[in-house]
Amino acid sequence: MSVKPLEDRVLVKPIESEAKTASGIFLPEASKEKPVRGEVIAVGPGKRLENGKRADMSVRKGDTVVYGKYAGTEVEIKGAKHLILRESELLGVVEG
Repeated sequence: MSVKPLEDRVLVKPIESEAKTASGIFLPEASKEKPVRGEVIAVGPGKRLENGKRADMSVRKGDTVVYGKYAGTEVEIKGAKHLILRESELLGVVEG
């Protein structure tokens, strides 16, 4: 099964945070923050403009993005959690 986002939506696979701190302390599952970073898996064709053309998307497949803690809609694809977000819900692209 594959999902192709529509309009200006983006399919993102969340990147889980580390279970261990920099000093070597292991964190319990309950204390972990909800992920706010993820990898773009698929991108829609872009929002349709008034003139009938589509706006270019600013992210591409493979980009690592930052999004709001409670943004998007959670979906399960092949047993893995993913998010479908609008491009406007993305806060930035991680570079480097």
